[in-house]
Amino acid sequence: MQADLIVTNAKVLTMDAGRPRAEAVAIRAGRVQAVGTAAGMAALAGPETRVIDAGGRTVLPGFVESHLHLVLGGAELTQLQLGGLHGLDNLKAAFAAYAEKHPEAPVLLAQGAEYGILAHPVTRHDLDAVIADRPIAMMAPDHHTVWANTAALQAAGLLHGAEMPHGHVVVMGADGLASGELREFEAFGPVLALGGEAHLQLGIATGGEPEPWPSAAQREADKRKVAAGLAHCAAHGITSMVNMDGNRYTCALLAEMEAEGRLTARVKVPFHMKPHMELAELDRAEALRADYHSDMLRAGFVKMFMDGVIDSRTAYMINDYPGAPGERGAPLFPPAQFDAICIEADRRGLQIAVHAIGDGAVRQTINGYEAALRANGRPDARHRIEHIELIDRADVPRLGALGITASVQPPHPPGVMDFPLEPTMTVGFAPQRRRDAYLWRTLKDHGAPVAYASDWPVTDVSVLRGLQGALTRAPYEGAADERLSLMETLHAYTAGGAWAAHIEDLCGTLRPGLGGDLVVIDGDIEAIPPERLGQTAIALTICAGKVTYQGGILPL
Repeated sequence: MQADLIVTNAKVLTMDAGRPRAEAVAIRAGRVQAVGTAAGMAALAGPETRVIDAGGRTVLPGFVESHLHLVLGGAELTQLQLGGLHGLDNLKAAFAAYAEKHPEAPVLLAQGAEYGILAHPVTRHDLDAVIADRPIAMMAPDHHTVWANTAALQAAGLLHGAEMPHGHVVVMGADGLASGELREFEAFGPVLALGGEAHLQLGIATGGEPEPWPSAAQREADKRKVAAGLAHCAAHGITSMVNMDGNRYTCALLAEMEAEGRLTARVKVPFHMKPHMELAELDRAEALRADYHSDMLRAGFVKMFMDGVIDSRTAYMINDYPGAPGERGAPLFPPAQFDAICIEADRRGLQIAVHAIGDGAVRQTINGYEAALRANGRPDARHRIEHIELIDRADVPRLGALGITASVQPPHPPGVMDFPLEPTMTVGFAPQRRRDAYLWRTLKDHGAPVAYASDWPVTDVSVLRGLQGALTRAPYEGAADERLSLMETLHAYTAGGAWAAHIEDLCGTLRPGLGGDLVVIDGDIEAIPPERLGQTAIALTICAGKVTYQGGILPL
C-alpha cells in the first residue's frame, strides 16, 4: 500500500529494541507504516508519496517532553525576558524599553529574574526605583517567586498582606507592609491577574475552573497563546508533551484546537489536586479521563506539589538548610492526607505525579506511593516524582523497587545550563550533601525508570540544549559522575518519556503501527561532539504524519 510520506537516506535511531537502526521510515494515515532499508521503503512510494531525502542526517522518534507548562509558556513568549541580566541599571533599562513598547499594559511582567539579579534580596523599593508609576513584577526562573513594586502590590490588594494557604506567603517587611516578595502561586496570583491572564493560572494555582467560563473571543485569544507555545516546541523537535498543570478549561481549549486541526502535538493534561480538596474531588480527574482520550489529547493523571524550591527555602528538607538552624521547609500535604489521596487515586486507576525537590518531600512522596501499592496492589501504576533535586541515600533503591519513575530535568542542576551555581548551592546544599544531588545515574542503576524534560518555561525547552547539558555535566566536588550515555539520554527523551506517560502505544519509538512522529537532526547525532549539540539545528519535525516544523535545511 502506498505511503503518504517517506523519510529516507537517514541514520534512523528507532529506540525500538527489536530493530534499533534503519535507513528510512514510511508513514501512512498518520502512523508508521514501515521502518527499514532505503530500498525497502522505496517500494512503498507511489505517485502521491512525498519523499524526503534526509541526506544522511539522524532521524529519531519525535521528542517526548515529559514535564512542561504549555499554556503558561506560550503566554510568556511575549513578556520581558530577563535571563542572565544583573544589576539595577540593567534592570531599569530593560523595563524602560519594554514599558515604551507596551504603554497600555495593566502590568509589566518579566520572566527569568535570577534570585541573585541584585546584590541583595529584591524588595518593592528596588522595583519602585525601576518604575514607580506603573505596576511591574518579575518572576524567578523556577516560577515559585515573584517580586512586585508598590504599585503592583497596591493594585493586587497585597500591600498590607493577605491570608494565604499553607506554603504560600506574602513576605512582610519591617514597616508592616509587603516587602515585594511573593512566594508560591496563590501569593503572586493576584499580581499576575492584573494582566488579565488569571484564568490561565488556575490549573496550577488553585486547581479550579474559570468563572464565568471564558467567552469565544477569550478562548480564541488563549488558543493563539497555546499555538505559539506549540510552534515553539515543534521547532525543537517535540511531538508529545506532558503538561504539568491543567484543569477542564485547559482540556477544552486543546480539544477545540484538535477539532480545528490546530493541535500540532500530543498533549497529556492532569487534574491538579490541592491540599484544601476532599477526596471526592478525584471524581473530576476521572471525568477528565473519560472525556479526553484521543490520540492527540489525553488526561487521566493527578498532579500535586509536595514542596517548593531550594532558592526560597520552601523545598522540604530532612535536615536544616545550611546556616539556618531549624529551617527545613515544610510539606504542603500532611502525611496522612497525602497517603489517603495516593491510595484513592491509585484505586481509581489514576496515575500520580508529584513535584518533590527536597529530600524530605521525596521521602514523603515515596511513602505515599508505597501506601498505595500496599493498599491496592497495582504494580504498573507508573507513579512519578518530578525533579528529585536532593534525595537521601536510604531512599534511592525504593524508587526502583516500587516502580516509581524519576522524571528529572537536565537543564536544572546549577552550573549546567542557564541556572548559576549561586545562590542555590550555598542556600540549599551543604558541601557534604552535594553528592546526593541530581542523582540520575544512581537512580537508574538502582532500577528507577528515567524520563527527561525541561520544565519549560522554567528553563529553555530546547531538547538538544538539554541533551548537551545531560552529556557534559561536570560532577560537583566530592560527587560521582551522574551522566547517562548518549543512547540512554535519547531514550529518556523518547521511549522513556512515552512509557512514563502511559502513551507508549502512541509514540516514543519508530515501529509499525505507532504514531507517525519523528524529528530530523541536522547531522549525525552520534558523531557531533557533546559540547556542540546545543548549537545543532532541528531540520524537520513531523507529528501524526504532518510536518509541524521545517527548518529550511532539507529540500522538501
